[in-house]
Amino acid sequence: MNDYDELMRYQDDAEDRFDDYDGDMDMHDGYDDYDDEDEDDFDSGFEGNEDGYDDYDEEYEDEYVDDFEEDGYDDYTRTSIGKIDPNDRTLTVVVKNTSGDQAEAVVFGGNEEAAQPAGVTVTVEESSHKEVREESKANPFKISGMKYSVSNPLQFDNVLKLTKRTAAGSNTIRVYQPRNATSPQNFTQQLIDDDNFELNVTGQDSLRVTVNPDTTAVFTFTIKARANMGNLLKGNNVAELSRVPRTTGLPQIDLIRRRKRQTAFGIRPRRRRRVRRRPVRRYRPRRRYPISSLRRRRLR
Repeated sequence: MNDYDELMRYQDDAEDRFDDYDGDMDMHDGYDDYDDEDEDDFDSGFEGNEDGYDDYDEEYEDEYVDDFEEDGYDDYTRTSIGKIDPNDRTLTVVVKNTSGDQAEAVVFGGNEEAAQPAGVTVTVEESSHKEVREESKANPFKISGMKYSVSNPLQFDNVLKLTKRTAAGSNTIRVYQPRNATSPQNFTQQLIDDDNFELNVTGQDSLRVTVNPDTTAVFTFTIKARANMGNLLKGNNVAELSRVPRTTGLPQIDLIRRRKRQTAFGIRPRRRRRVRRRPVRRYRPRRRYPISSLRRRRLR
């Protein structure tokens, strides 16, 4: 390519960008002349956006987004959830082993109704162990938080076995180590408080613990949510929730936690609507310009 060809290439490119180059605007390829032949027209790059700043308010549309204050759960109505009386949400289970050997005690397990080993007794201070077993079959509940006190600190070395046994024969066991729990209330060697301990108690679930000889273990469970089938007779939701959190022993933390709304499975948190404004893009067809007369002459 010589210098003349390169110069002509630049000239052709300039003519494509510059309309009405020599004032002669004849009709070509089906395009009509402009009304004003003396006015030069350029490609500015803003074609289609001439009215970009007109009707500013109309260029945006509102988009409503439903957001939840907390993690979502099921489709239950928030106002239909029952409330558990703060004085009716505690189970105190006392396990005693009066024999001279270690023995495994079974707490809950309403479907299996396993008998306790010789020398082992399981009692519930609020009612009875048999009553709790029967109630868990029809009205299952969720435990959230546990205090575990013993007469001998060596009892904490024995793990808790969270067992789920079905009628089909499957048996699922999860192991819980009490010494992993940390709490500001763990200030004595004979007490462990775990606010993160959770257990769903149905007729299939049980808690098994190996009790040392001549040792007493006391479990204080806090019920967070439960099902009350009697609410069906009133046409209400069977789910009930405890709205008062457990105490941690630190007043600062307890005051903050009391301000937060308690949630559990089966509860749909309150929605919070947010409005987002997003611009609306307008599209206009690109204007097509006729070629200049100089280029038309060159093409002939």
